Amino acid sequence: MAEKKKKTTAPSEVETATEPTAENTKTNEAEGASELAALQAQVEALQSELAAANDKYLRMIAEYDNFRKRSAHDRELACAEATETALKNILPIGDNLARAAQFTDPESVAKGIEMMQKGFADALAAMGIEEIEAKGLPFDPELHNAVMHVDDESLGEGVVADVLQKGYKRGDRVLRYAMVIVAN
Repeated sequence: MAEKKKKTTAPSEVETATEPTAENTKTNEAEGASELAALQAQVEALQSELAAANDKYLRMIAEYDNFRKRSAHDRELACAEATETALKNILPIGDNLARAAQFTDPESVAKGIEMMQKGFADALAAMGIEEIEAKGLPFDPELHNAVMHVDDESLGEGVVADVLQKGYKRGDRVLRYAMVIVAN
């Protein structure tokens, strides 16, 4: 049988292979310094990006806060203007009530009440509010509130026989449903 011989290295050879040379050390230091410089440049770039993003974020928050405050102020102004407009339309009705209270004869009182009703209708029209028509029309649960039911052969099925309280709407929005009596 053939024996395999192991090759052994001399201790002096091993030491020389692991010993750093001056040239190797300079090369490693140069590579490390350039790597460090590249990493420092990258860190500086990331820090400037972070500062820019943070600044953008803070500006966006400030802009949103200003928008929120401006919107709240605009809503308050719109509400105040709407209230003012409504009161300007309704105040003449109060004046007419005060004048009507001064009269005692039935003819003048009746005329005063008619004038107030017309003034009230005009005030509502000026605010874009219209009366919901009901009497003689088919019952509509979107506009009417049925509180009573009567049998009346002269009216069809589900027709409004009488209005107990007028209803009002503004555009498509119902402010108050008409309280009605429905036939059959």
